Amino acid sequence: MRQFPTSPESIAARMTGRPEAGIALLPSPMIQNHAAFLAQGPDGLDCVWFGGSLEGKADICVYRSRLGGTGWGPAEKLTDDPDRSEQNPILFHAPDGRTCLIHTAQPGGDQDRCVVRMREIGSSPADLPLPQGTFVRAAPHVRSDGAWLLPLFHCTAQDGARWTGRHDTASVAISANAGQNWRLVPVPDSTGCVHMTLVPGQDCLVALFRRRQADFVYRSESRDGGESWSVPAPTPVPNNNSSIAAIRLSDGRIALACNPINGAMSPERRASLYDELGDDDRPEATGGCTPVWGVPRAPLVVAFSSDDGLSFDHQVVVADSAGTCLSNISTDGKNQELSYPALAEAPDGSLDVAFTLHRRAIAHVRLAPSEIGGTQ
Repeated sequence: MRQFPTSPESIAARMTGRPEAGIALLPSPMIQNHAAFLAQGPDGLDCVWFGGSLEGKADICVYRSRLGGTGWGPAEKLTDDPDRSEQNPILFHAPDGRTCLIHTAQPGGDQDRCVVRMREIGSSPADLPLPQGTFVRAAPHVRSDGAWLLPLFHCTAQDGARWTGRHDTASVAISANAGQNWRLVPVPDSTGCVHMTLVPGQDCLVALFRRRQADFVYRSESRDGGESWSVPAPTPVPNNNSSIAAIRLSDGRIALACNPINGAMSPERRASLYDELGDDDRPEATGGCTPVWGVPRAPLVVAFSSDDGLSFDHQVVVADSAGTCLSNISTDGKNQELSYPALAEAPDGSLDVAFTLHRRAIAHVRLAPSEIGGTQ
């Protein structure tokens, strides 16, 4: 088992970007770093994430680092909205040659007031014409006809109540003109299904979901290019109401990174995602689903499916810890989550995995083809 540093001080000391014993911690000037996303582009492997003092604070911005010959390069700040927390970045290498940054921007912990922004790297941001409260986490899928399919989830506002995830639903935004205009295709009966992640299947388009109810990873499919979706159904993989990542490998399998633990497996709970902000005295929304927060976010595994995500017959443990996530604070050592994974396949068949290490750093490991059951 790989040995990761555990205290905030030891983690900070290792945030050099250089790999040691198969582990690299990306450089960052911020004390909180979360929500990594990996993208393999023409110039190499990039990682984007958000960093600042605390998720939901207005000093949360998007950063990027690139993997070079000696490790990860210095963090480059890509966004800086002084009034909003900029989160969940996605780096998208568009077919037209643009490198686009897509991310969320919200005031405080009000995810139901979030906007989604897209910009070409180096240009000014623009809010996408999507409903207020829309969130992203996973990359767009480019359909065979050139249309872009952007997986979404909607943090629906309830009058006079604060957002806690009760009414979150999923949809796909489809653009036929390279992101200028979008139309929404809802996923039916998807309350609680978030972080929709699209993966090409053998004869369909597969969607995998995080679940607010902290029960299982859910799955839906489309057989008409994303124009309609089946009702999401549970897979055998437990989910703790924390992010997942999924990609199709060159050998045809689906790789799914997640924490395979759910609410039935742990009694640990917290009131909501933004307990530490303490600046919202509105009552909690009612109705919808019952979100479960606080289930440990560990171990971190990559599971593999040969049947388009219906079952997962092999898994690799990337890292393990107590997984404690009853606080988002990253400086007192109480948070021990291994969460929000990102995946990218290297040209040689190895698998790059990036994830949040105790909310203090973004960690990166590379799994060899022999480790993931592939060919050498």
